[in-house]
Amino acid sequence: MFVDKAKIYVKGGDGGDGLVAFRREKYVPEGGPAGGDGGDGGDVIFQVDEGLRTLMDFRYQKHFKADRGEKGRNKSQHGANADDMIVKVPPGTVVIDDDTQEIIADLTRHGQRVVIAKGGRGGRGNTRFATPNNPAPEIAENGEEGEEHWVVLELKVMADVGLVGFPSVGKSTLLSVVSAAQPKIGAYHFTTLTPNLGVVDVGDGRSFVMADLPGLIEGAHQGVGLGHEFLRHVERTRVIVHIIDMAATEGRDPFEDWQKINEELKLYNSKLEERPQIVVANKMDMPDAELYLDEFTKRLDEVKPGTTIVPISAVTKKGVQELLYKVADLLETIPEMPLVEELSDLAEKKVYRLASKEEDDFTIRKDNEDFVIESPSIEKLMKRTNFTTEESVLRFARILRKKGIDQALRERGAKDGQIVRIGDFEFEFVERE
Repeated sequence: MFVDKAKIYVKGGDGGDGLVAFRREKYVPEGGPAGGDGGDGGDVIFQVDEGLRTLMDFRYQKHFKADRGEKGRNKSQHGANADDMIVKVPPGTVVIDDDTQEIIADLTRHGQRVVIAKGGRGGRGNTRFATPNNPAPEIAENGEEGEEHWVVLELKVMADVGLVGFPSVGKSTLLSVVSAAQPKIGAYHFTTLTPNLGVVDVGDGRSFVMADLPGLIEGAHQGVGLGHEFLRHVERTRVIVHIIDMAATEGRDPFEDWQKINEELKLYNSKLEERPQIVVANKMDMPDAELYLDEFTKRLDEVKPGTTIVPISAVTKKGVQELLYKVADLLETIPEMPLVEELSDLAEKKVYRLASKEEDDFTIRKDNEDFVIESPSIEKLMKRTNFTTEESVLRFARILRKKGIDQALRERGAKDGQIVRIGDFEFEFVERE
């Protein structure tokens, strides 16, 4: 089964907790702190495997969670970092954040890798908090939580040649004739529901991959018919082979067919208008096909002179070999990579930035009689703070005072005993004497 879309959950591993420990060795009085840092959580990494052709595996496994880092150890030993989770995807996979609909990565090359969910950093052990004023701290941090989100995977078939055209114009028949592929062929619309790939041997030592794509109808760019399910695959092809029913067996005008299909391609992605295209006049073994071809050629020369037109009959194979030579010749003149604006290189670059002023700011609002503090940086600090030790709690309170939160609460009218909420935690406001 060909699967070209999937929604999955990914989560980087949590960082390991730092350790509170002290040296307890004979002849080493007042040994001092010896708690090591926790290990980093594993990343979830997508890697392109050219041996894969569909997203079938993601129908049965939808959750991918990397391992968490090990806790810090005694004797100031660092906990082991967790191994990264490698998730293999087929070439042509686009990764989209389900919440923001932003493209995270566009994966096209074999072996290409990109981090989709970063693992959390390990917490610091008490060795890190030793100071001249506090040489034996009982403070250690919890590990950071790993990134998590739902992502949508969309597969855009990687083929040299894409067959486009209205339903029942002979795309599947042509693919079955020129390759070993066995697409479903029937005398009804939308016989082909998913892309079929075939390797075409031209016969002179050259070969290329051809994709028989589901038929287009008017309004496809808006999702009508198979719409977007089909059009996204066209984006990857290097050459478009536009098949026309030149015998007008279904009563449509061949030239209008050509116009409508090209308009749908243009409306979906304006760059497809520039993609090299060969027009194939199929069903030339049928009555009146020659008359329609003459009229078609005249009208096409008026709007797009110089367009290559190859008359064939996929059923009798007449003209098919000439078509293969023309396609192979054209492929040799254009780049091997798909003519799309790739985000792959951007996705592979890591961007390091300082926390913005907005991230460091906080807001205070009233919720009935309670005060609610909202601040990403403080909520992150809370998750890393181990509230089971008094020293950690005091350190957290000192940081809040330095940020000016105590003073801001007083200015908002906070009194002794009133509840202050930060995230899922509740505190009691205590006025210092």
